[in-house]
Amino acid sequence: MQRYFTSDSDNSGFFKQMASVLEDPTLERHFKGHKDAVTCTDFNPNRKQLASGSVDKSLMIWNLAPKARAFRYVGHQDLITGVQFSPSGLLVATSSKDRTVRLWTPTMKGKSTVFKAHTAPVRSVAFSHDGQRLVTASDDKSVKVWSVHRQCFVYSLTQHTNWVRCARFSPDGRLIASCGDDRTVRLWDTSTKHCINCFTDSAESATFVGFNSSGTCIASSGADSSLKIWDLRTNKLIQHYQVHSAGINSFSFHPSNNFLISGSSDSTVKILDLVEGRLIYTLHGHKGAVITVAFSRAGDQFASGGADGQVLMWRTNFDRKSYQDVLQQHSQRSTPDPAPHLTDIHPRTPHLHRQQPSGIQISPAVADTQSIDPDVIEFGQSVHSTTLLNGRTHLTPTQAAANGHLSNGLSARNRASSGVGGWTGDESTSRAKSGASVWTGGNGGGRGRREEEDEEEDEDEEEEERGQTYPLEVLSAPPSSLDSTLRHIVKQLDILTQTVSVLEERLTLTEDKLKECLLNQSQILKDVQSGERRRSQETDGSPVHFT
Repeated sequence: MQRYFTSDSDNSGFFKQMASVLEDPTLERHFKGHKDAVTCTDFNPNRKQLASGSVDKSLMIWNLAPKARAFRYVGHQDLITGVQFSPSGLLVATSSKDRTVRLWTPTMKGKSTVFKAHTAPVRSVAFSHDGQRLVTASDDKSVKVWSVHRQCFVYSLTQHTNWVRCARFSPDGRLIASCGDDRTVRLWDTSTKHCINCFTDSAESATFVGFNSSGTCIASSGADSSLKIWDLRTNKLIQHYQVHSAGINSFSFHPSNNFLISGSSDSTVKILDLVEGRLIYTLHGHKGAVITVAFSRAGDQFASGGADGQVLMWRTNFDRKSYQDVLQQHSQRSTPDPAPHLTDIHPRTPHLHRQQPSGIQISPAVADTQSIDPDVIEFGQSVHSTTLLNGRTHLTPTQAAANGHLSNGLSARNRASSGVGGWTGDESTSRAKSGASVWTGGNGGGRGRREEEDEEEDEDEEEEERGQTYPLEVLSAPPSSLDSTLRHIVKQLDILTQTVSVLEERLTLTEDKLKECLLNQSQILKDVQSGERRRSQETDGSPVHFT
């Protein structure tokens, strides 16, 4: 954080500049309870809870009241990739690499419903803004929509040609945005189920996508460390930021649409001013990749989680006053921020925003008493046990960390200890260059099938540490005939995936028709029974003549 030095006679200037400092974001609390990297976070709309998912396969619900207990929910069989509260706050949806989606009740009962969602790992899950639908994205190259009330599949969207990393509903529910390893961002019409636009200017995998609160813009981030914003009214790129030194794993719009936060494998959280089109803050709180960031629904708080297993909760502060007041206070700083880009003044034109060297660097320290580790109540059976797959022993996340490697490919040497401060820009730069902190788990950041190769390398290293060796096969480049055969197989698999999606839709329609028939039959039976009762009553009530 910037420090200001004044003489004793300059008290007025000192207090003006301290007033400016009070508008900087501050670290309010940190939560420790996960046993491995934190992959996703979300605030409850009731402002009383914060949810986080992890590589340790557990969902944590942090109650924000001081000294309140935290809940740990166990049920997924693999790492959790996405989490989101329903608009009512009464349900929590999680997606997982175990190919399922779960709907949890965030209470002491800890009940959950399982959707067998996809034929490959599920990378994201999100509610529609009315809470009636869920949208999921998967490595099976499809986006699927589900009914929350009926808890069934509705339809799928299948034009991506590689793994789909993220999918989100627009605020009005009329559109779905998705992105993936095919380097495209697609826009879908939920009424026609058609792709109505495709943005293809990504240099590498698109890792995350999201709408602003008004639904007029979408943003996408990439493994190439870029962040782009498109105006949906003109279908044009209006802003392009290149402020991180490694891939961006997650971002979140402020509800006012004036700000955006992003988390990256360079170990930093960046805060962007979207009105002026510039970087205003760089936050150093995590040791290792920052995998997830999320604003609260009111925008007064935001959370970040990363490879160090910590969840940090920040107080926004910079959104307290009107935008003009914030600009006026920024002008009073001892080192004023640079003037905005001329091309940001309306009408805007696409241009690249590079990192400003005068951006404010904040290395926080927790100063409150609320960050004492809360008591954790655990629900469900523990899944931290060694499993045997294909006759070979695979380590659980906890065991793998003890042997020096994380299950998602992150080196344990790059994980954090429990501390928050002490992380410098030089360390994050070197770590980003070495590639050790690149996240390839829940929210993406890798290059599709490269993940499996990294996992196999980690497995081989683990086996050597345990003293086990396996023969290695050295393969030359595949011949052209084999290459063409493999391409043909991939095409056939794509056709099979589309066929399965069509069958799922038809089964859903058939199920609806059967339910309708059963309801009609039930109503007819009730009508017949009521008619018979009326006739019997009329017969019983007829006068009896005596002679």
